[in-house]
Amino acid sequence: MLIIKDVSFAYGKEPIFSGLNLRVEQGEFVYLVGKSGTGKSTLFKLIYMDVFPNEGYVQFEDYSSETIKLKDIPFLRRKIGMVFQQPEILEDRDIHANLEFVLRITGHRGREIKKKILNSLADVGLSHKQHSMPSELSGGELQRVAIARALLNEPKLLLADEPTGNLDPETTNEIMELIKKVHRRGTAIIFATHDYELVKKHPAERILKIEKKRIFRVRLKENK
Repeated sequence: MLIIKDVSFAYGKEPIFSGLNLRVEQGEFVYLVGKSGTGKSTLFKLIYMDVFPNEGYVQFEDYSSETIKLKDIPFLRRKIGMVFQQPEILEDRDIHANLEFVLRITGHRGREIKKKILNSLADVGLSHKQHSMPSELSGGELQRVAIARALLNEPKLLLADEPTGNLDPETTNEIMELIKKVHRRGTAIIFATHDYELVKKHPAERILKIEKKRIFRVRLKENK
């Protein structure tokens, strides 16, 4: 489903990746670990084509970084959900309006919007909070809203960029169970974290580490 082949990328003169290779199959759950600043967030930007390789290519299903047209990037991003460490919920409108805003800018209209919002909020257990303002929700609830937002278009791939980084252990476990629920439905997950204890507690098929501008597979017993 996802192929990253011989990718090199730099911000200006600062190299981030050199000869990077990665394959992710449909329905996989992959952890991406590494120290802050090693390029986890940059890798996600390459996948949803917010930035493009200096060398090599990124391919997600039929979309390639070498050939994609600007007008097709929104269609690519409908297939890729994103969850960040900060939920980034608009504070001036309620939860329903936050999700409606996302759907309208991606071209949805009418009854379809209401159905998608209700389904996504039901997935994360927040149907009863759709008319609440963000200030009325806890940190964990806001992250659930962020996951609901990422699921609106029923993505094939969910990119989770340190989504539990600011949460307490109990809420972290709740979010992880929710992520695993999404995975069991067939959505592929790439979960970026620097928390090895989280990886040990919630194991996945593969654990990949970004180091020295490349990606390596690691095993749990090596995670220290």
